[in-house]
Amino acid sequence: MSEDSAELPPSERSIVLVGLMGAGKTTVGRRLAAALNLPFVDADEEIEKAADRPVAEIFSDFGETAFRDGERRVIARLLEEPQAVIALGGGAFVNDETRRLVREKAISVWLKADLDTLMERVSRRDTRPLLQTEDPRAVMADLMAKREAAYSEANLQIQGDTGPHATAVNRILEALVDYGFEAKAVND
Repeated sequence: MSEDSAELPPSERSIVLVGLMGAGKTTVGRRLAAALNLPFVDADEEIEKAADRPVAEIFSDFGETAFRDGERRVIARLLEEPQAVIALGGGAFVNDETRRLVREKAISVWLKADLDTLMERVSRRDTRPLLQTEDPRAVMADLMAKREAAYSEANLQIQGDTGPHATAVNRILEALVDYGFEAKAVND
């Protein structure tokens, strides 16, 4: 984006989905992007492309600190690209610099879900490095507690654990219109 994104009206800003792993950011994000006729970008997929290796391998080979540094750089690049719906990894929005960049250049949406829903969803795959532990539920509960303050800084907060993903998409669309995202951008 060549002009200062901070001056962009809501309808021209990217929409960034934040929340814990398993909240539905990717699934909801794809559907939201389709409804808004915008491209969808998964930040973790972009990190994997940039590093030419899976997230789990980055964690195991280089550690979480190195992963978070790369994640921050990739997200900064994504926020400079044309308008899109962007799903961030669960820990990305906790980074102060990332949160600041998102606040300046996008509309952030915290996709919230309760612990039982998150655990049911993340148990379907074993690709979550932070949950490779004897007690993943305790880890998830700890992450919820530690990340809530950062997530609460999102522009919009949407409950995403009740009903199908389409319900969360509709809630986001309604909240975006209320936020000033012009209704003409929303496909009926």
